[in-house]
Amino acid sequence: MNLANKVLIALALGIGAGIVINLTGANAVPWVDTYLVNGVFLVAGKLFFNALQMLVVPLVLFSLIPGIVGIGDIRLLGKVGTKSFALYVATTAIAITLGITLASALGIGQGMEIPAGDDFAGKEAARNFVEVIIGIVPKNLISAMANGEMLAIIFFAIFFGIALLIKLEQSRELVNLIEQLNRIIMQMVEMVMWFAPYAVFCLVAKAVADLGLDIILKLGGYFTTVMLALIVHAFVTQMLIMKAFTGLSIKTFLSKIRAVQIFAFSTSSSGATIPVTLRTMQERFGIDRAVSSFTVPFGATINMDGTAIMQGVATVFVANLYGIELTLGGYVTIVVTAVLASIGTAAVPAVGLVMLTMVFKQVGLPIEAIGIILGIDRIVDMTRTAVNVTGDAVVTTIVAKSEGKMDIDTFNDPNAGEVHEVHLEDMNHPTKS
Repeated sequence: MNLANKVLIALALGIGAGIVINLTGANAVPWVDTYLVNGVFLVAGKLFFNALQMLVVPLVLFSLIPGIVGIGDIRLLGKVGTKSFALYVATTAIAITLGITLASALGIGQGMEIPAGDDFAGKEAARNFVEVIIGIVPKNLISAMANGEMLAIIFFAIFFGIALLIKLEQSRELVNLIEQLNRIIMQMVEMVMWFAPYAVFCLVAKAVADLGLDIILKLGGYFTTVMLALIVHAFVTQMLIMKAFTGLSIKTFLSKIRAVQIFAFSTSSSGATIPVTLRTMQERFGIDRAVSSFTVPFGATINMDGTAIMQGVATVFVANLYGIELTLGGYVTIVVTAVLASIGTAAVPAVGLVMLTMVFKQVGLPIEAIGIILGIDRIVDMTRTAVNVTGDAVVTTIVAKSEGKMDIDTFNDPNAGEVHEVHLEDMNHPTKS
């Protein structure tokens, strides 16, 4: 059984276990809560997530730098970067427009009376656009790496890679060293990924056990609208964009991206999913590392399609809830602010709530209203992260195809890249023939 199927089974079992614990009230039993939900489930999930987070920064550095060098032409690098940025911004704008349109058409939040919580202190967490732009250039690289400031890290990697490309003839040994470091980091990723099914079970089981069903029922309109918009964008809008620009099979694309979507859903982090996305793009899709090593980390940082949808729906929902009428200018402000807020935002769980404070401030909605949707944000966060990484894969595929950096035969081969997942099993059974 390959890794994707193992993760899918673990996901289903985790949801089932969480529902059983919640509905039976077992999470109120001291030993279940202490030793199982907030013991085994919490520790196993956190250890796995921390291990992935530990590898994100070195993975970005040691994959992006040789990726830039591998392009071999600064002019081609400019083309890849420009195309990626334009596509990421465009798809984010389309996503939030879809969310706003659907939420407005369904009139969610009208006539509801749900008291707003006041325990979400996100007002100081959001950065304005000027601060984001200034923060692109790190004044202290070590600090940027420690704080996970991905745009700053990507800027350094690009800057370093360009300088290395210019001095390529004099720096062959350094390039070889970085290539070797990249291979070692990828091996570490494989070792961590062996534990993925067990971690997915624990992460999902804890989330469902903690959330319960009451808050989901109360916010059913909001929840249903967000989920519907996310599904439409992932399986209709993004697929039509991919098909229009590449002509590739939507069925093949979805079958090969499944493992990435499941993993992103389980971890709620585009950043933690970078290793899985990179491996899938390179080995399952046949995309040249020179492109994927740039577009995937870049997309995990600035591409927030799923998060943008949540922001659009949440803004309309809260505006209706408080009886605040949004004008056309208000809707335009929401789109622009959400797109700008996505740039430079860390690819970590629940970051959408932080970004939402910026959007609320721009259209005059009460920040404390975020407390209304906080209770069910975990499940929404999991789903929108899966949409985010799907967008990363779509843009990477479009850019690679347009630059002739994609092996179409590999993409069309349903078994391409499967050897990697078999290898993961072999690591657990070294004598297996």
